[in-house]
Amino acid sequence: MTETPPRGHSYLGFEQGPIRPPNEAHSLLLRVTRNCPWNRCTFCPVYKGARYSRRSVDHLKKDIDSVYRCVEILQGIADAHDGLPIAQVRNVTDNLDSREWAVFDSAFRWFRAGMSSVFLQDADSLTVRPSELIEILKHIRTRFPFVNRVTSYSRSSTIARIDEEDLKAIRGSGLDRVHVGLESGSDNVLKLVKKGATKAIHVSAGLKARRAGLELSEYIMPGLGGVRLSEEHALETADALNQINPDFIRLRQLAIPITAPLSKDLMEGRFKRCSDPMVAGEVLTLIENLKGITSVVKSDHILNLFSEVEGTLPEDKERMLEPLRAFLSMESEKQRLYQIGRRIGVFSTLRDMEDTQKMKRVREIYRSYGVTVENIDHIVSELMKRYI
Repeated sequence: MTETPPRGHSYLGFEQGPIRPPNEAHSLLLRVTRNCPWNRCTFCPVYKGARYSRRSVDHLKKDIDSVYRCVEILQGIADAHDGLPIAQVRNVTDNLDSREWAVFDSAFRWFRAGMSSVFLQDADSLTVRPSELIEILKHIRTRFPFVNRVTSYSRSSTIARIDEEDLKAIRGSGLDRVHVGLESGSDNVLKLVKKGATKAIHVSAGLKARRAGLELSEYIMPGLGGVRLSEEHALETADALNQINPDFIRLRQLAIPITAPLSKDLMEGRFKRCSDPMVAGEVLTLIENLKGITSVVKSDHILNLFSEVEGTLPEDKERMLEPLRAFLSMESEKQRLYQIGRRIGVFSTLRDMEDTQKMKRVREIYRSYGVTVENIDHIVSELMKRYI
């Protein structure tokens, strides 16, 4: 399963992978591994059919050095012209080939964003040997000592296998945060979607990451248990999070693109998708049962029905519950209007329904779609596919 480039494998130039967390939108993306070492989760459409491999330390250093040289050029332009005039930047880029353009474009975007963070791609950079990852991290910190945060995706099963002293050394070399897809605390749900982890592994790995001093961001997927396992999914996930007390709990409502294996289960009736009101009830149950922890809850993805369900526990718990309770108490047509408004990007919060112009626009689109009780779930599902 794990493939390391053979000795002498040629450097193909600066690389970036296909995804990163939304909150890493302004980070420099450095591709440490290609694709996913597990790649069996039925809800995930990414990397299917692609082989996992690790990039060599030398190749990563070349990527980092290439960005460093571009940053030096951009800093020189900025110092000489009190900013980055387009004409001066074009003078540099006019003669670049495709490889050179790729790294310069990444460096330029990162430079303009303030160069505060770096994200290591793809799905699980901690599968790299600890000694190699430490060498990569040290090179990042040497070239860019001003960076505030270096982060990576990882899997609970990977973290569980890493020696705790190695994990502490990785933290000491400059990795600040890991993003982990917990998805669910229910063993039944985890088995259903072939997550490759159990609740016990999630809890053990989460506690190990925290003991190592890493910030921990756990991703939760409302709706993942479907109708049958919805309540269990919420309650068991809350229990797992209460044991871990991660720094961040990030909500990612389930969407099922046609390229995800779960779509076949959906079409053939083995999986019954939750409606938006059911998901709202599930999130309500989840947050109601988060107790004794100090995590920050984030709803930083367009797939989520409510962007305002955010805050720090325990002080913001009641505030986070308010929009969920308000939505669930609405009459059904008003719920459907909000669902459509949110999925077409007009509404971000329930309060947006008080804006008469926004509401007028949503009502027009609602009528044009011919929304009914019978077709709302299908329409919402189709609209959500635009964001996957």
